[in-house]
Amino acid sequence: MSNNTGRRAQGAGRRGKKVVALLSVLCLLSSTLGCEAFVRKFTRKSKKDKAPEEMVLAPEEWKGPKMTKEEQYKQYFIFWQSWHDELLNAFAGNASPKKKLDCAGQAIKNLVGMRGLLNEDRQKQLDVYLRQFNDLKAQIKSDIYGSSKDTYNIRAENIRRNILQRFSYNDIKNDLL
Repeated sequence: MSNNTGRRAQGAGRRGKKVVALLSVLCLLSSTLGCEAFVRKFTRKSKKDKAPEEMVLAPEEWKGPKMTKEEQYKQYFIFWQSWHDELLNAFAGNASPKKKLDCAGQAIKNLVGMRGLLNEDRQKQLDVYLRQFNDLKAQIKSDIYGSSKDTYNIRAENIRRNILQRFSYNDIKNDLL
């Protein structure tokens, strides 16, 4: 009989270990299911849309950084120069007419900005080059097939050279308004 009691004791020990393991798993599950983040992760979201938040728009006028006339002129000059260079690259690289017109338009826009900072005599001198540039832009626009791109390139280089010679900052610093 002692043999049977030993086996029963072993069986009870195994059952006890199983019960303890089962209880610990149940405790672990109950603690994780009680966790709010875990519950939130596995619950269905409502299909109703939340009411959109109302936007409050209060218009404000942005007044950019205060720049001196000298700084503005230098900035317009650099922008004009880069757009003009981009136009010359567009002629050399066989770019689309739209690209050429965009470059010419941006260069003209910056020349007009430069013009607004100059005195009357210098404005009249710059107007000559603005007219030439506007004529060039009109010709580019009318030339659908780009057959005269070499001629336009030469004209654009001449305009660029003349503006660089006559309207660099060192040449006009005394003519700013």
